[in-house]
Amino acid sequence: MDTESPSDSSERFKLYDELELQEFQDKFVIKSHQSPNEGFWISRVDGNINLLDGDTVAESPTKTSTIYGVVGTIRLVIGTYAIVITSRKEVGNFLGFPVYRLTSMRVLACNEALRFSTSQEKRDEAYFLTLLKVVESMPGLYYSYEADISLNLQRRSKLVEGWTSKPLWKQADPRYVWNKHLTEELIELKLDKFIIPLVQGSFQTAELKLKDSCATLTLISRRCTRRLGTRMWRRGANFEGDTANFIETEQLLELEEFKFSFLQVRGSIPILWEQIVDLSYKPHLRVISHEQTPNIVERHFHDLSQRYGEVLAVDLTDKHGEEGQLSAAYAAEMQNQQNVRYVPFDFHYHCGSSNFDDLKILYDQISEDFEKQRYFMIDRKGDTLEEQKGIMRSNCIDSLDRTNVTQCYMAQKALNLQLQRIGVLTSSECISMFDEQYGKFRILWAEQGDEISLEYAGTNALKGDLVRYGKKTLTGIIKDGMSALSRYYLNNFHDGIRQDALDLISGHYTVSRNIPSPFQRNGFEPLSKNITVQYLPVASALIIGGLTATTFTLQQVGRNAHQYVSSVLCAGITAGVMAIVKAKGRQFCSRPRLCGLL
Repeated sequence: MDTESPSDSSERFKLYDELELQEFQDKFVIKSHQSPNEGFWISRVDGNINLLDGDTVAESPTKTSTIYGVVGTIRLVIGTYAIVITSRKEVGNFLGFPVYRLTSMRVLACNEALRFSTSQEKRDEAYFLTLLKVVESMPGLYYSYEADISLNLQRRSKLVEGWTSKPLWKQADPRYVWNKHLTEELIELKLDKFIIPLVQGSFQTAELKLKDSCATLTLISRRCTRRLGTRMWRRGANFEGDTANFIETEQLLELEEFKFSFLQVRGSIPILWEQIVDLSYKPHLRVISHEQTPNIVERHFHDLSQRYGEVLAVDLTDKHGEEGQLSAAYAAEMQNQQNVRYVPFDFHYHCGSSNFDDLKILYDQISEDFEKQRYFMIDRKGDTLEEQKGIMRSNCIDSLDRTNVTQCYMAQKALNLQLQRIGVLTSSECISMFDEQYGKFRILWAEQGDEISLEYAGTNALKGDLVRYGKKTLTGIIKDGMSALSRYYLNNFHDGIRQDALDLISGHYTVSRNIPSPFQRNGFEPLSKNITVQYLPVASALIIGGLTATTFTLQQVGRNAHQYVSSVLCAGITAGVMAIVKAKGRQFCSRPRLCGLL
């Protein structure tokens, strides 16, 4: 049994934590500070990767710098590109081992052969390189040089002896390794000490002091990469049963004598559905009827039950309007699921978007099943005292805001049960009675919600004040309004390219020189694709100008009756332009160009 003690470090696999990047005219050299003979070099001409030998670095580099890891490499139409970590921040410890957040990356271009390529290849390469620049600013990437952070504590406890002496990439759960596709070439070259499994999600930690007991509370969210994407371009499930925005969240409580783990998951409604942006504030939801839908739902919940045990599926969507139609389609499929309890709960109806404690209505419905699932618990020797026997799966439409509030409430219930079990709290006490410590707990969950929302929707979470303070505040309402406007802009005008970047680095789209340009094949030649978008500023100017002119001429009507005709004309032109923009809404929006929706 691996007790996860730092004292085991001599037996554990450890990555190189500082590397030297040497830049030459014809190559990049990356080697370890600790072991200068260990490393590799990449040709800037053909992109080939080679292990270091004695003759590799005979000349002097033009530039030398320190980097903190290699994210991976990717081959595009002509060149090879290496992505390296240029800065990091230590954010806490996972079971005694330091965890870092990646704060900046750099793309090293090895594409000098590009000058010999065709004009179409140059255009394609330029677009793919733009996608890599988007990747450089991806948020929420975490890693450790000494421990695999992709596995939860309960799964780690079942690992065979000696497992932690394996390379970290072999220890990791591939579904949560964000850069899995990017590490394939490094794996082939057996550069194990250079391969960092990155997890996208959130890592938050706080020290609690309850009466005479000190504890560390850690919140780890792990984003599944099987249906990686942005809010509007990745909805629902694919045919394999993988859902968009699927995240495993683990709440770790560590005391001197015991460790606890409590797991929850979230994910998009696991049927086929879409919500394509079209410039409207709330695009239409559309359920896609398909004969494979029952099999998709079955695959999704079979996978959950295999990994976690019994599943409690809580659906937080509205039960009216288009959300209600989607919820009804989900409920209909759930009637055929065995060993899964489906609980519909209209969050907005019951909680009114304003009171955290109204979730007691939901808890009263599920408390028996929820408490039966328990949590994972080990003592200081690593002996298992309790296992979590099931999982609560929550969703709303985005599986962000309402879901985060609900998961925070359930995590609070689990924390109370754990602290009561070991006598830190009496059976009549709860964490909310200790204002300062309860505040720390709430901040962890609020900041986690912001981070995973930023990754999927591009903004902080809505309803964050419900998590932080338990109620709506004026400041929170204003922030929610600003975030909603930002989401509208990003979803309509930016997320298409961000979706392409995610499809590229995750391997869902693979570049090959032997197939036609994806832009020609999909009818998305860069010029023709952008022509409609180029008209958007003109259309916007016409609408704003028309509204201004209409307002001005209306003000003049009382003085000059002839201005009435001008007002009608301006209003008519403005309405006509608005109608055209609305009718062609989808064509004005940023759309992915590499992969389809499923």
